[in-house]
Amino acid sequence: MNALVTGGGGFLGLYVVEQLVERGDRVRAICRRNCPRLDELGVETVRADLRDRPTVVEACRGVDVVFHVGGVTGFGGTWKHFFDNNTLATRHVVEGCLAHGVRRLVYTSSPSVTFDGRSQEGVDESVPYPRRWLCHYPHSKALAEQHVLASNGKEGLLTCSLRPHLIWGPRDRHLIPRLLADARTGRLRRVGNGKNMIDTVYVENAASAHLLAADALTPGSPAAGRAYFISQGEPVNCWRWIDEILALAGLPPVRKSISARAAWISGLFYETYYRLFRRRDEPPMCRFLAAQLSTSHYFDITRAREDFGYRPTISTAEGMRRLAAAGLS
Repeated sequence: MNALVTGGGGFLGLYVVEQLVERGDRVRAICRRNCPRLDELGVETVRADLRDRPTVVEACRGVDVVFHVGGVTGFGGTWKHFFDNNTLATRHVVEGCLAHGVRRLVYTSSPSVTFDGRSQEGVDESVPYPRRWLCHYPHSKALAEQHVLASNGKEGLLTCSLRPHLIWGPRDRHLIPRLLADARTGRLRRVGNGKNMIDTVYVENAASAHLLAADALTPGSPAAGRAYFISQGEPVNCWRWIDEILALAGLPPVRKSISARAAWISGLFYETYYRLFRRRDEPPMCRFLAAQLSTSHYFDITRAREDFGYRPTISTAEGMRRLAAAGLS
């Protein structure tokens, strides 16, 4: 099939592209920067910002399926930054699908769209969106997800939303590098009592879920118009998992700690300070991060198993071996 991958040069997006190419699909990728790996794969590349509506809409021409992976993450920055890059950009993608008769759209969302600061233990997709948002990122992603799901059935377009949790693996440029940087500078602290359980997903499993979901989007499919949690299917202790990653880089385990309450207060202070001085870089702590690091959040992936046959074929242990083999720096 002819596939368009937004964010095709990014961490998850590039794995989606590789899996599509490997099975023989023709791929077009939208990315902000030059990506030599896309050139190696022979992928048609559109250099564009997803806020550029005309270019995004035109990129959807002649496409059978769109994987909308691109967007921005993080905790620092203005509402406009997150709204424009996540919510508005997604509207541009949907508009392009409708304008050019694209039949399938798979959106990369996040489990944080349902996070209200409290533990989520084994919850499924029936959990509602929160009434309050702890930062702009999950709010902007939730609005985008709602728009994608509301567009299901329009002009023959079938849509679904995937919520992969804590994607990790080789070539990660965000999660693992930040952990290592904080550990090396002595800023990394265990938040809370260290007993919280979390879900993660190895990046190749997350990419595979996208292809499976797209293939399942046919008329009458239960996947159409629905959201899905995606994970390894086996929660891990958050801080033991972090210690294992640090060990792969030859770093000692996390020894310093801070209470969940103290981290929350610290986060509120930094949010206020950064807002007053209009700083747009990442604060060392925020309320969302304090809550994420101190609470449990793992999910029931039964719906993904049943509706489109998702299975995490690469185990957590095997993923860690591959991460070690790729090297951490």
